[in-house]
Amino acid sequence: MSTETDPGMSDSEPQTNAMGGGGLVTAAQVKPKRSAGLSRLVGPGAVFALFIGFWYFTHHVLMSGPKKPLVPVPHDVVRESFLTWNIERGADGSRTGGGLIKLLDGLFESVQVAALGLAIAIVLGFVLATLMSQAKWVQNALWPFLIALQAMPILAFVPLIGTVIGFNFKARVMVCVIIAIFPIVANTLFGLLSVDRGYHELMTLNGASRVTRLIKLQFPAAMPSIFTGLQISAGLSVVGAVVGDFFFRQGEPGLGRLINLYQNSTAYEQMYGAVVMSALLGIAVFMMFGWIGNRVVGSWHEKRSS
Repeated sequence: MSTETDPGMSDSEPQTNAMGGGGLVTAAQVKPKRSAGLSRLVGPGAVFALFIGFWYFTHHVLMSGPKKPLVPVPHDVVRESFLTWNIERGADGSRTGGGLIKLLDGLFESVQVAALGLAIAIVLGFVLATLMSQAKWVQNALWPFLIALQAMPILAFVPLIGTVIGFNFKARVMVCVIIAIFPIVANTLFGLLSVDRGYHELMTLNGASRVTRLIKLQFPAAMPSIFTGLQISAGLSVVGAVVGDFFFRQGEPGLGRLINLYQNSTAYEQMYGAVVMSALLGIAVFMMFGWIGNRVVGSWHEKRSS
């Protein structure tokens, strides 16, 4: 028995496996994926390099002699804040001490505040968004106050929060809740109300109750919007934790209080290190919720997969 080879197919061309309806992944399919992954690294890397270059340019060119210490060069910031484990108070004229261990202590305190504030904001946000999606009068009653809460600067709440709650850990958590709750409510409500009308009619034909419709239709369809809101609120909770440290100074110092402390003692390398640590924390929580969102809905929702 002889076999014939299709003259239109070269020996080097990848072939697919027809058994079971599956197929081998070809080099042409793998290459775009690798290119896409590489582009995701090259873009941020290039922007980061430009940022570092501008930082050096600012120190050496834009800042005059007496002002150069106000913008220390990046390698000094890395050495003093991240590569030095501990700087004792009084060592080399340091009035506050510093080093990586102090940044990690401040990071731990800020993570506690941000995590607790974000958790409370998530619970309250989901409850409010659910109620607003089920009753139009609830939405009309609450929406103006939520917009006002978002529009008012957080500094306007500081005296009120400090007077009622005290200048302590609870006050810092309250700041995080106030800052983080609006994106959760807005995005969750948008997702719950954006379900296609045809699906609602199908649920009605099947006699689904309001609770069944909410659990089996609206919440699954709203997941992409929900995780978008969670990503935004996660970053804002870090902002709230850092800002709260500036005004509510009872208890262990977080990153915000370290920034203020280093600024007052002119330890600018340490101050920039605390700012960098705050930025890294915000990026980490933003990416974490993005990863969770892709894991939860990325495999089946077309908007999340694209």
